[in-house]
Amino acid sequence: MKIKIITAAALTAVLLSGCLPAKEEPDVVKDPKQEAEQRVIIPNMQLSDEYYRTLLPYKKSASRGLVVNKLNSKYNVVEAESGLMRLSHRKFPTDDHFFQEGQYLDEKTVRSWLAHKSEDNPEGLNPAAAGTAEETRRDVPVYVAHIIEQNYLKRTSEDKIRLEGVSIGVALNSVNTTEGGGAIPQEKIEEEGKKAAAEIVKRMRKIEGLSQVPIMVGLYKQSPQNDISPGSYFAVSTAEKGKDVLSGWDAIDEEYIIFPTSSNADKYRDVNTSFSNFKQDVDKYFSSFVNVIGTGFYQNGTIASLKINVPIEFYGEAEVIGFSQYLSGLVVDHFPAISVEVSITSVNGPVALIVKEPGTDEPYTHIYGN
Repeated sequence: MKIKIITAAALTAVLLSGCLPAKEEPDVVKDPKQEAEQRVIIPNMQLSDEYYRTLLPYKKSASRGLVVNKLNSKYNVVEAESGLMRLSHRKFPTDDHFFQEGQYLDEKTVRSWLAHKSEDNPEGLNPAAAGTAEETRRDVPVYVAHIIEQNYLKRTSEDKIRLEGVSIGVALNSVNTTEGGGAIPQEKIEEEGKKAAAEIVKRMRKIEGLSQVPIMVGLYKQSPQNDISPGSYFAVSTAEKGKDVLSGWDAIDEEYIIFPTSSNADKYRDVNTSFSNFKQDVDKYFSSFVNVIGTGFYQNGTIASLKINVPIEFYGEAEVIGFSQYLSGLVVDHFPAISVEVSITSVNGPVALIVKEPGTDEPYTHIYGN
């Protein structure tokens, strides 16, 4: 892969040395924060316009360790981050912006913001508890579960990199954390999310380097802990350059649905019927399946993609090849107009992958180890 090497002037980074071709020696610039020389690499290749290119060496978020602890499941972890990146496309286009994990909100800051508000911690975004005892805090809901930061950068005419904007994901609980639990009404989730977002923007404007860049905020409703589907973003807003207030909220209509579904909603009916027929045909070929599950991603009431997981108990190479070919045909027959990804797995890990784009009759099939 051919790569370009350019300078970076406004980011905290260590000096990359010993791995660049001598003929492509970059200009060296000073880091205004650390007075340290630095340089970064930007790959020329971009997989598709759905993905951002990332700066190398890759820098992890300053609060990276919190995401797994603060979100309910691996499904929420993935969607809260990838969904925020997807929302960022509208504000920071992938053709001329580069992605970097958040570098401004460190773990200590995020922990204090996620806590209950108190005399000891006035920065807490969750409601104040009557006392400091653990029993007392259990009686007070936790609405704001996590804060995700993403940075978006752009190349300047001086062949340098500068921060162009920040995206913030505010992950909100959908189930009450107090004893007894129970679902939190959507109106309350929105109220608490927008209140937290407004405060977060004001605080971020006081951080060095963030006073003028656009700050986009998405509100994410995470699914309960035992759900096998992720939550989704439901609202987005932006504080434009230099502004410390958000400029109104736009509703986001996205959701994940597990198939087969018992819902009678019209928008799921056709896909649910196709999936049920697909599953029946799978069962005809092999009866020793644990379960076949589909996860549909809907945008604006219409299915955008469908991911199907097919666990198998056999693992003979000939069986895998034959079964993968059979499934490829079923995918074309049952889902001609849908983007579909089928993962065939066993207790030993991934076995095969089938990918079909809408309107195509020749899916891409890969059998691992072949």
